[in-house]
Amino acid sequence: MNLFSDYHMHPQGHRLQPYDRELLEPWSKAARKRGIRHFAITDHDRYHEGVDFEAFQRWREENGDLTIRMGIELDNDPQSGEAGLAWVRRNWEKLDFVLGSVHFLKNWPFDRAGEDVGFAQRPIEEIYREYAGALRSLVQRGWIDCLAHLDLIKIFGFRPKAGFLDYFEEVLVLAREKDLALEISTAGWRKPVGEAYPDEAILRRAKELGIPFTLASDAHSSFQIGEDYERLSGLLEKVGIREVALFEGHRRTLVPLAA
Repeated sequence: MNLFSDYHMHPQGHRLQPYDRELLEPWSKAARKRGIRHFAITDHDRYHEGVDFEAFQRWREENGDLTIRMGIELDNDPQSGEAGLAWVRRNWEKLDFVLGSVHFLKNWPFDRAGEDVGFAQRPIEEIYREYAGALRSLVQRGWIDCLAHLDLIKIFGFRPKAGFLDYFEEVLVLAREKDLALEISTAGWRKPVGEAYPDEAILRRAKELGIPFTLASDAHSSFQIGEDYERLSGLLEKVGIREVALFEGHRRTLVPLAA
């Protein structure tokens, strides 16, 4: 299976850095080397001040053999989330693709290193219910094209003893109603949970609902572009996913993975 797209990349990593050729060029070089011909830059919205659309366009034109899309990852950061949303709304026409994600439960950044202790402070079922509610709120708020790492809450391996899929059913149905795509991410394989996002049961249910999928590495270094794609190929074969969603100006196209 030919996996040629990666729709989740962070050239800025986790710090504010201005877009220029020095920052961006390693990403196009690495993508070309790994056979990734379609990709989207999706830095965190809290670092939107570093996004320079003119610098991005110059870089894109210099790499005309690749299809590079301008994106952003919009999350629910209690400190920067509102400013990030306002920036996305102002620049919607300049963006090709917006990821939506939940990284916070109130003021708890649950997926960061050392934050696993928070999972022992209350019932895991309660945490999952709160997380699912935050996802629904994100979808209802709008201004996104795709949901990123849907079950990120499992990052440290904590999960309910039963009914894992049940926590995400309403989110999936709502995502279908809003015509959103769903990301399949290899990032979970390099996290303590040791499995892709989302869970295979979630993928199968999303497929039943007719939700389209994007592929992603969630790379925070150019060396991570297309990481674990051989393993991802096996997962897609197992679930029966045969096409991938690509975006331009928020318009979605489905392309066979054999293409």
